[in-house]
Amino acid sequence: MTATLEYPTTEAIVTAELPDPSSKRRRKRRVTEPDDRSNLSDLDRRSRRVRVGLTIMTFVLIAVLVLISAGPLVWLGKAALSTSQDILREPFAWWPSGIQWQNLSDAWVKINIGQYLMNTVWIAAGSWFFGMLVALTGGYGISVLRPKYAKVVNAGVLATLFIPGIVSLIAQYLTVLDMPLLNINLVNTFWAVWLPAAANAFNVLLVTRFFDSLPKDVFEAARIDGAGSFQIFWRIVLPMSKPIIGVTSLLTIIGAWKEFLWPLLVLPSPGLQPLSVGLYRVTATADLSLLMAGMFISVILPIGLFLIFQKQFLKSAGQAGAIKG
Repeated sequence: MTATLEYPTTEAIVTAELPDPSSKRRRKRRVTEPDDRSNLSDLDRRSRRVRVGLTIMTFVLIAVLVLISAGPLVWLGKAALSTSQDILREPFAWWPSGIQWQNLSDAWVKINIGQYLMNTVWIAAGSWFFGMLVALTGGYGISVLRPKYAKVVNAGVLATLFIPGIVSLIAQYLTVLDMPLLNINLVNTFWAVWLPAAANAFNVLLVTRFFDSLPKDVFEAARIDGAGSFQIFWRIVLPMSKPIIGVTSLLTIIGAWKEFLWPLLVLPSPGLQPLSVGLYRVTATADLSLLMAGMFISVILPIGLFLIFQKQFLKSAGQAGAIKG
């Protein structure tokens, strides 16, 4: 029994020898296109003069940014631990009369920084709770439930962003002074700050845009399985909304912490005023060193909280608007 040898045909030989044009183009593209693109070419970067210039420019830029951002805070910390005479005579000298650590405790007791701080925490916490309640439920209703009038509501919320806050200040104050239908005066209560802060159109639109990016197939599958609107919101939407919750929480807390004009109008009682209003009220009577110490306490606490939770905040800000598969 003889074995037959099969020789490749001419077409097969030609096909094997000819290179694939698509693979050649891909290989050429990988060679010619660099991974990083910039205004400087690789040849420019090899120049010693260019490298030295870039290094000097980078250090100068970083130094300017650090000076602009951290300079006022460092000076405030220095002034908080100095005497009033040193602050006025030598504002940029490093403690000519020594470090005055007792300024912090005296400011806490003598000008009631502790009470103002607690009021600020209560205002920020209430503004965050009611603000998130309105933003999440409003965004859920407009984006996920989608009633027939959803576009009208969305347009109305968007239109309020074009109205300056100072224009509606008088109307808002009259509303708080005499609540419609309820006939209740909310002045000198935290409700006068919480409720207006909750009606934040920007947060509602921000959450709505994030909910628009969520996969609608998940909601349809949940409805087929018999889940109601509240179950979809609590068990599906909220766990998927951690990035936008982190971003809106940060914006709401910072906004409530630094608010000055509205608490000054609706909280005339010193026992209810936050740090921003309380420090302004004692400016004319308190010692300058104690006032600086109080300002330093009011500033360093939110900065400390941000440094502790900066990973969560930055991660939430980076993931806002993104969808995880």
